[in-house]
Amino acid sequence: MTDAPITDTGARADFYDQAIGHLRLIDDDWAQLITAIGPCMHQSNPVREPYEALIRAVAYQQLHARAADAIIARFLNMYPENRFPSPIELLATRFEDLRSCGFSVRKIGTIRHIAEGALSGIVPPRDRAARMHDDELITQLVELPGIGRWTVEMLLIYTLERTDIMPADDFGIREGYRFLKSLNDAPNRKEMERAGLLCSPYRTVASWYLWRVPSLPHYMKKTKAK
Repeated sequence: MTDAPITDTGARADFYDQAIGHLRLIDDDWAQLITAIGPCMHQSNPVREPYEALIRAVAYQQLHARAADAIIARFLNMYPENRFPSPIELLATRFEDLRSCGFSVRKIGTIRHIAEGALSGIVPPRDRAARMHDDELITQLVELPGIGRWTVEMLLIYTLERTDIMPADDFGIREGYRFLKSLNDAPNRKEMERAGLLCSPYRTVASWYLWRVPSLPHYMKKTKAK
């Protein structure tokens, strides 16, 4: 079974209320974190096709958001009306032009593999992806060179609106949990996966809160004191 997207505004608000109630009951640490951050403001972008969402996710890998925004802007500027190119158009784009946008050599290889995957069917269209189980989609897409689990999890969260995803390899998630539990070191993947089970079936909302930890004033004070 897959999570059904929550499209109604009222239903979304109810879901967030349920998620917050669940997370608050885990322990006092979660309750205090939610109080400090406030209401969940998680937003997805379900209109994008998986092909486009994956390429955007690759652009943002290991980069500050502003730098990645600039790369995407230059990328779109190469095509008529600044629209996102089709897989065929992307594959026809010269390597030098993609480099001029700011893509690394490795990322150019990856986005070309994504375009090829969209043409071959490895990257499914949105309607088919929506019917696939999380693990099924992850297993299929990580066959593409340069695509790892984290990239597919971003697709699941922000494009397919899955509500029970916690990227256990994500630095922000692990660092947020380290702060939440006053740990000396961030948890490893297996430890983070076990911790995430307590947040299920609302791991996406829990992830949103952990990603917000650096915005807390006392987080800054704590990291400066280390």
